[in-house]
Amino acid sequence: MNIKDFNVFNTVAEEGNLTKASRLLYMTPQGISKVIKNLEKECDCELFLRTGNGMELSECGKHFREYAELMEQEYKKMRLEITHIKQKEKGVVDLISAYGILRHVTPECIVDFKKKYPEIEFHYRECPDKQAERWFQAGEGNVAFSLADCSEELYDVSVLGSFPIKLLVNEKHPLSRRKEVSIGDLEGEPMYIESREFKIYDQIVNRCRKAGFEPNIVFETSGFSLCHKMVKENKGISVTVDFISDDMRREGDGTVLIPFSDGAYEWKICMLTRKGDTPGNGVELFQRHVKEWLDMIKEGAITR
Repeated sequence: MNIKDFNVFNTVAEEGNLTKASRLLYMTPQGISKVIKNLEKECDCELFLRTGNGMELSECGKHFREYAELMEQEYKKMRLEITHIKQKEKGVVDLISAYGILRHVTPECIVDFKKKYPEIEFHYRECPDKQAERWFQAGEGNVAFSLADCSEELYDVSVLGSFPIKLLVNEKHPLSRRKEVSIGDLEGEPMYIESREFKIYDQIVNRCRKAGFEPNIVFETSGFSLCHKMVKENKGISVTVDFISDDMRREGDGTVLIPFSDGAYEWKICMLTRKGDTPGNGVELFQRHVKEWLDMIKEGAITR
């Protein structure tokens, strides 16, 4: 038996059905059945009971599953650790970024880094805020762009910038005439907002609940562009930060950004490495490059 066999067994045990397991494993039911029979032959016992409802674990199968799951977990852990060692030795930057942050850092920053250090292997993936955290916590990547709050027990955290979250409304909306708004002004208003996989969702929803009401969220999106479109069409309101909205808003597009007056509504960008880890020269050069690049943007030497 090998690690692939354990994966097949665990998938069938989880799904309880050969057809469902075959879709997940990209194998034929016949191929899966052959793996299971070989495992049963090697263990000299029946691992599954074939019933009208599918595949159920036998008593031996339940015991086998404990070891199969452990073996698969240990294998994945070992592969990640080997990957991290190779990344340090070769000079690899494996960046995981929450959506929107590369817009702040700018793609040109990444292009310039790759041009300066062609010998460093560079990879990056973008995903929603909480998915980025889950991946990084699970051992994926060796540096991450995330949004506060970030655990300083788990990570070495460098703050790259902080931006106020503002209300976005159509210029025809009554709130557009206000210089400031409070969270209470959102009550009853149809809201388009990035989904609960984004931290801005938690921040706004929690503040609404603290103020004593549930926000009227009519749609959760996977990105801000749809929120902006709906506000532009005066279908509802949304929340965002300046530099993201500015890329989409144009003079005369009919939308207005309004700051909140009742506390700090922040979108804080952080760069993370794992505490106690030595990420290698490639990551150290990347961290320095990003910080210097953002300093040049602040000084006006580079325009975003």
